[in-house]
Amino acid sequence: MKRKTHMLATDLDGTLVGDQEALRALLLYYDELPYDVAFVYVTGRHLASALSLIEAEDLPQPDILITDVGTAIYRDAQLAEDVEWKRQMQAGWQPKRIVEMASAFPALHRQSLPDNRRISFTFSPNDGAVHDFEEALAQARIPHKMIISSNRDVDVLPEKSGKGNALNYVIERYAPKDVQVLVAGDSGNDLDMLTLGYPAVIVGNAQPELTTIEPHPRLYHAQKNCAKGIHEAWLHFYGS
Repeated sequence: MKRKTHMLATDLDGTLVGDQEALRALLLYYDELPYDVAFVYVTGRHLASALSLIEAEDLPQPDILITDVGTAIYRDAQLAEDVEWKRQMQAGWQPKRIVEMASAFPALHRQSLPDNRRISFTFSPNDGAVHDFEEALAQARIPHKMIISSNRDVDVLPEKSGKGNALNYVIERYAPKDVQVLVAGDSGNDLDMLTLGYPAVIVGNAQPELTTIEPHPRLYHAQKNCAKGIHEAWLHFYGS
């Protein structure tokens, strides 16, 4: 990846994936560019689920795969896990205690995941349980980060995780210093990576929670959905 001058760092569901025709057109466009583009997929899915989607949609092999809302990073063709990032994620992480405390809030419905890198729940819109749960975690002084997305999902993550921190780590460690980046997302769990300061696009079909982002010259609101919105933004920032 050090030799690639440009990078697309994108969420998958509802961003890169969601319009098959637009996706194929975007990938063809990238194939025909005179420079190489690194693909960094940044998803809330766990590893097996992300790989299943990559295969089903016939996506390019990622240079880097960031999963579980930024709590795991996989690199190279073998998708070996980045052990330093894993070490950072485990520092101070108390998943068992978080699950125990969540049991006091029956409105939170825990999602089934293959491991405890993150603890995720669904909830009913306008239910106050999420706020009360976060207050309880804070009072118990349990290090964590809480991210709400799509007005129905809540992820409790290690304190230093999140898509933004994971993407920053990847760019600093694996990309050339002058890499040209486009970040793309559609929901609340993309917020911290969309606001890193790199050129970024909120695709046209984005969830309402992203409308709260302050306007910025490097933040592009696409008119088009999914991959068409990414293509629209790429042309805006980097030309034809």
